[in-house]
Amino acid sequence: MKRNQSSLLSDVAFLLLFIICFICIVFTSGDPDHYIQNIIFLNIAFLIAIVTYFTSLTLGLILSIIFIFGCGTFTLYQSLIQGVSVGYGNYFWLIMTPVITAVTSILTRTNKLLQEENELLLKSNNSLATMDENTNLKNSRSFQQDATVFMALSTRYNIPLTLLVINVKYWDELRRLTSEEEMTSLMYDVSVLSQTSIRTNDTLYIFEKENPIWGLLLFTDRQGANIVIDRIKQNVENLNSGDYTKKYSVELNLKVGAMEYDSDNILTPLDFIVSARKQLEFDV
Repeated sequence: MKRNQSSLLSDVAFLLLFIICFICIVFTSGDPDHYIQNIIFLNIAFLIAIVTYFTSLTLGLILSIIFIFGCGTFTLYQSLIQGVSVGYGNYFWLIMTPVITAVTSILTRTNKLLQEENELLLKSNNSLATMDENTNLKNSRSFQQDATVFMALSTRYNIPLTLLVINVKYWDELRRLTSEEEMTSLMYDVSVLSQTSIRTNDTLYIFEKENPIWGLLLFTDRQGANIVIDRIKQNVENLNSGDYTKKYSVELNLKVGAMEYDSDNILTPLDFIVSARKQLEFDV
């Protein structure tokens, strides 16, 4: 509801500013005898509006008061010294300048509110998101939730649980050799390859996106994990010798680390990830 109110106020302020600008232009063009004077006043009014937009209403009103004082002084000078009669045009700019300033301030404030609300929504979305938008895989937040449950089940029912961590070798070098679109497609292909290498009751996650790291949570012991590792690497070799060579200009190589869950040494899901990532150092 608050967002709708801010959006409505922003739209109304923009419409009012548009109408006021139209009125000012019509007034300026409709008084050819004071055309230069009205153009100067119009530019000053817009300049004050611009300053208000990028600063604050207080400064805008101060400038408007200075303008009103200067315009009034100029009008008195014309009336008393030069004998020029005071017309309605002088009062027009005395009224329209602070009005333009006020409407610009409302537009600025509502736009800032919308930007702040949008940033809050983005932060909230990022904090609550459990899926990666490019690969449709569960992310590290989802892993922490799932692993907490699986670790408890493993401890209670003595079910073996192993975490595989997968990383693409020489990822930084590959990024320099290929385009961003190819790297995104490469991430997706690795995700699909990993997904097809595990059973349906095992779960695939993506922990990092900049230097992609995938996680496979397997209900098996270390020996069973070795079978999955061999299957993944065999699938990679098949890709490198098949259609993959036509799709990409680089060769794909993976590093895989595995860690079996030990309730005595691994207390949290983050400990599980750290322990498994250390095993990547031994896969050269």
